[in-house]
This record gives sequence, C-alpha cells and structure tokens, in this order.
Amino acid sequence: MKQTKATNGQFPIDDFKSGESWRLFKIMGEFVEGIDTLHNIGPAVSIFGSARTTPDSPCYKKAETIAALFAKAGYGVITGGGGGVMEAANKGAASVDGTSVGLNINLPFEQQPNPYANIGLEFNYFFIRKVMFIKYAQAYIIIPGGFGTLDELFEAVTLIQTHRLKPLPIILVGTEYWGGLVDWIKARMIKDKMISPKDLDIFQVLDDPEEIVKAVVEFNK
Repeated sequence: MKQTKATNGQFPIDDFKSGESWRLFKIMGEFVEGIDTLHNIGPAVSIFGSARTTPDSPCYKKAETIAALFAKAGYGVITGGGGGVMEAANKGAASVDGTSVGLNINLPFEQQPNPYANIGLEFNYFFIRKVMFIKYAQAYIIIPGGFGTLDELFEAVTLIQTHRLKPLPIILVGTEYWGGLVDWIKARMIKDKMISPKDLDIFQVLDDPEEIVKAVVEFNK
C-alpha cells in the first residue's frame, strides 16, 4: 500500500512531534470550549450515521423522525454536525424547537457543517470530539453508516464492557443493515470466545422510531 506523507498539519496526530508540547494547550482549549458549551444542555442522545446518506434515503427520513421524537420527549440531539444522517437528525430536532447540537470535525473532505444545529462546535481532534459525544449522552443511536459510525459504536461498547462507562442504551437502527454484523459477532466472536455471550446485552437492534425512543426513556427513568 502506498504511504501518504503528512504535510501542513493534515494529520493532526502524526503532526504531534517531540518538542511541540505547546500543542497541548490547543487540545486543552478544545476540551474547555466543549465542556463550557455543553455542560447545561440537559439530557441528550448522540445519533450517528453516514455523512453520505442523501435526503431522499429512508435512513435520512428515519433519522429525522427519530430525532424529532427524542426532542419532543425532552432530549437534546447530538450529532457530528455534518451532512447525511447527521444533518437529518439535527434537522429533526430543530424542526420541533429542540436542542440540536453539531460537533463538527475539520476534515479535508465530506464534512461541512449543516445549517440545522442550533449549538455548534468545531474540533480538530477526533478524540476530544468523541469525549463530548459520550460525556453528554444518555443513549447512543446508531443509524446505518461507515467506518466512523462503527468506530463510535464499538468504542462505546468497549467502554461499557470494560466498566469505564456506566451502561447506557446503544441502539442499532435497522435489522436489515445490522443483522449481518450481529450474526457474525455471534458466529465468530462468541464461538471463538473472544467475547462473552452477556456482552451482546450491551446493545440492541430496533427498527421502529417510537420503540427506540421508548426504550431510552424507560431506561433513564
């Protein structure tokens, strides 16, 4: 595989070199801004999914519906602040005057802030952004997506599995999309004893928007 050379700070983690400890102040600044901005948003859910989902997609419409239902139930909605599912969720929350949070990440492609977040933040470092997703969420809602969505899903599952995070609902939206992954986890990871059968209880797969919201509300009573 051809290696790509990082230039002009394109890869923030690789760009952190010995002797550049001043960058820690930039990292601290992002943490401070995030905490100061979000500390009083109230109960919220983080919704994840593909930035490539188009407005005419069933996933886009479902994300919009789920977010609006959560906002009506008194939950803020936190997304990655970009397009696709993120846009749909921010749009759904904003449409019913709910708290609509967009945690945007500066990327060389794909990620442009959507216009529906009424609270917005910009991050340079993924790990700081991920802390904000998990710190203020009472649930993780995982709508079909790609590697970034899988990253958020499995990080939350791992934190709960290792008791670094108190249990919270992790809901995979869409049996058809996620069913194959769940089957593989059962057939390979459990069969080969890479995880325990009880680890499957950390997440669930649901399809109906109202059932999804009800599951989170009931869990947090």
